[in-house]
Amino acid sequence: MARGRAPGFDATREQILVQAARLFAMQGYPGTSMNQVAEACAVSKPTLYHYVRDKHELLMQICESHVTHLGTLVDEVLAQGLAPEPQLRALIQRFVQAYGESQSEHRVLTEDVKFLNDEDRQRLLEIERRVVGAFADAVVAVRPQLQAARMHKPLTMLLFGMINWTFTWLKPDGELTYEAMAPMVSDLFFGGLGAVALDASPMKA
Repeated sequence: MARGRAPGFDATREQILVQAARLFAMQGYPGTSMNQVAEACAVSKPTLYHYVRDKHELLMQICESHVTHLGTLVDEVLAQGLAPEPQLRALIQRFVQAYGESQSEHRVLTEDVKFLNDEDRQRLLEIERRVVGAFADAVVAVRPQLQAARMHKPLTMLLFGMINWTFTWLKPDGELTYEAMAPMVSDLFFGGLGAVALDASPMKA
């Protein structure tokens, strides 16, 4: 009979992912050893391997947990049945806040995903595509003409460009918080959305 997980297994694993993400973000994935992860988690190395098979699996779990959380945020916002503009603003608000709360995980996903194998990267990419697709649909709901002009996805990627890299310059202890940044991103995006000239945007056939 297989032995079940000990009480608190998931909570301990989550703390391991948090500490490993912090180390990977600070030192890079190649520059961090499993010994360092075990030390940061205050567990023995054999105990660490009880929760993850190896460093590659640790990286994958960090990335997958982060993108899965983002997918959950999308589902939660869509379930509210908001009107188009409030819905897109809510998505932006939740994502900016999530990035602020998970800076290490987001940095790892951005900088270290290249160290995963092709199969694992594809799994992450499928989740990311669903997230981006939901944002693109939200953009179209605000301005339906964008879809026929094939501009909804480029504009969605421009929106992600505004929020994806805030971790490189917006400091958690700075004067400007992620909470204050979220409505600024929305205001900037909506302020320029109606000004995009659809007939002046060349697209490849």
